[in-house]
Amino acid sequence: MAMQSTTQTLTGAQIVTATLKNLGVDTIFGYPGGIVLKVYDELFTDSDIKHILCRHEQACVHAAEGYSRSFGGQKPGVVLVTSGPGATNIVTGLANAYLDGYPLVVLTGQVSKELIGKDAFQEVNIVDIARPCTKETYQVTDVRDLEKTLVEAFHTALSGKKGPVVIDLAKNIFTETTEFDGMKLPPFEVRSDLDKIPRVLSLLNDAQRPVIVAGGGVLHSNAAHELASLACGLSIPVVSTMMGLGAFPQSSPLYFGMIGLFGSYSANQILRKSDLIISLGARFNDRISCCFPNGELERNLIQIDINDYEIFRIFNARMGVKGDIKEILDGLLSKVSKDFTDWAQEAQVLKARNKLPAKKSEKLHSYQVIDALYDYTKNKSLTVATEVGQHQLWCAKGYKFNRPGQFITSGGLGTMGFGFPAAIGASIAQQRAPVICVTGDGSLQMNIQELATCAQYGLPVKILVLNNGYLGMVRQLQEKMCEKRYAQTRIQNPDFVGLAKAYGIDALRVEKIEEIPAALEKCFASNAPFLIDFIIEPMEVV
Repeated sequence: MAMQSTTQTLTGAQIVTATLKNLGVDTIFGYPGGIVLKVYDELFTDSDIKHILCRHEQACVHAAEGYSRSFGGQKPGVVLVTSGPGATNIVTGLANAYLDGYPLVVLTGQVSKELIGKDAFQEVNIVDIARPCTKETYQVTDVRDLEKTLVEAFHTALSGKKGPVVIDLAKNIFTETTEFDGMKLPPFEVRSDLDKIPRVLSLLNDAQRPVIVAGGGVLHSNAAHELASLACGLSIPVVSTMMGLGAFPQSSPLYFGMIGLFGSYSANQILRKSDLIISLGARFNDRISCCFPNGELERNLIQIDINDYEIFRIFNARMGVKGDIKEILDGLLSKVSKDFTDWAQEAQVLKARNKLPAKKSEKLHSYQVIDALYDYTKNKSLTVATEVGQHQLWCAKGYKFNRPGQFITSGGLGTMGFGFPAAIGASIAQQRAPVICVTGDGSLQMNIQELATCAQYGLPVKILVLNNGYLGMVRQLQEKMCEKRYAQTRIQNPDFVGLAKAYGIDALRVEKIEEIPAALEKCFASNAPFLIDFIIEPMEVV
């Protein structure tokens, strides 16, 4: 690793902040505690790193992921928490980032070296607890190992398929001293199967009805431009996974929707009718694979992914290509001689068969809110984060995302409580720009305490609650699978408007479609947080 020419003798606490700055960190999300006091003391006197105080450690990790997603995963979110419950509270956030592939560096405090393993106050073995849902876990008990461990952890989080790492820091190292070398990140190496590109070109030239599946890997590889060049240049239809929304403009006539259980009819049917599927960074989890149980995908599938573990894992693809998607697409561009306009026009017929939302009553419905929101914001290119549930899918299906990173949601883990703190992190990453959080009345209450974070930092997060009085996604399943026995899904909610105002956040309630335009106008009029409580039809389904 390259080093600066001079060294300094610093305490471990100073090395933590110096290394973070040296690696380009400007923001930390955290919650203080006794073990990490020395690090917080350094942050207090150092204005180069901004600390965001969330109100729960889980929210710290989700906010850090929202921050990282705003940089396309090219920059890690950084978290600092204390030992014991501070450490155990991070696990859900780690698992969320691990499944969706976003880089986080989470620093946890630990009891002093001589107390480890003796059930000291607030001691937990977070290294072993976090191991299944991180790329790597580290524990530092000797200050001489601190800097190189931090640098290695950052490199691990950012290399290959990105993801979270945990560094557990024993209390004793914060006051011990050693030399600080100013280590830099070593270069990242991605070995792509470029020798397979001629075979991909041959299959594409032989195809009559190709389709491209845009997964989250397109966003991770910063390959949206290359995808658009290939698809538009050859008139190839594009569909996406939920994690790939925004990788290809949804307003394009070549975009046919999201695939899978809650996807669109046209997207799923195009996959069935195609004779070649080019998958770009899609995992094909069970919410997609369950829709194609009869081998419709395997015989025609080219699976391109930076993580060779994902290739052939769900489907026995016709061909697997490991590598960086941007690099692979660069190898394909301008080398295909065919044009697939006739097939793209044929596929347009399927769009007309997409089901329109069903209106259950004269009450306000979700699609009326989402349609109005899109109409109001479509020229603003704002980031939209969602919680998890019916509202997530209504937003994914109804809002048109036309740029990479515009849609932030929990895919693999489906974490209620993710979207609101993720919107906070995204707003901070975007220099306090307005960010929309579409949430349900159930999901919002998972991390509702972060209203205090929004208020304290004056973050213009626009919280739009689709309030149906139920844990709606589970209620919908009960309607279909349990003969309408709604066990424990009818919920009593607080007055969200009154609650927001108690935190110092302006809010209003909307119950009729004609009230929506004025409400949105007021919501976006100021550069401050705002909450709208939309009272919608309780029996509406996805």
